[in-house]
Amino acid sequence: MATKTTAKPKATLKKVETAVKETATATKEAVKDTVKAAEKKVEKTVKAAEKTVKTAAKKAPAKKEAAKKTVAKTATKVATKAATATKAAAKKAETKVAEAKKTELKVSQHVQFSGKSYSTDDLVKIAKDVWKYDMKKKVDDIKSINLYVKPEESQVYFVVNDKEAGSFVI
Repeated sequence: MATKTTAKPKATLKKVETAVKETATATKEAVKDTVKAAEKKVEKTVKAAEKTVKTAAKKAPAKKEAAKKTVAKTATKVATKAATATKAAAKKAETKVAEAKKTELKVSQHVQFSGKSYSTDDLVKIAKDVWKYDMKKKVDDIKSINLYVKPEESQVYFVVNDKEAGSFVI
């Protein structure tokens, strides 16, 4: 039984691609926001440490050694808090990226006719081979491939980079 390709599966595929791109963009933005929040926490911690150092220096001007120890302890605390805040931000970012990867939809499309079956990957590979060997072009020049399957003709037409066309028999 011959199967005709229609615009509806292509439109659905475009919707899926758009949704995946939007998810990736949202994830990138969420990671940026998380990193900014961590940077703000670090800034606050550093300011608090500076304030503590100034206060300690005012209280003990005659006791320079005690003031130096206080400054050293405060600096250590600041470094520890900054490292902790950065690790927390990194964990949040990793979690958001992992969640985004989980939500990606995997689509597999097959064309079946006359006892033959071709997946989209198969057709893309054949189109690349035609592009490289028959049309004498570089595969690296390919940015996009649009496939048009005509089972009743056992033919696949393709357009590379929305400019150059070719075809092959399946």
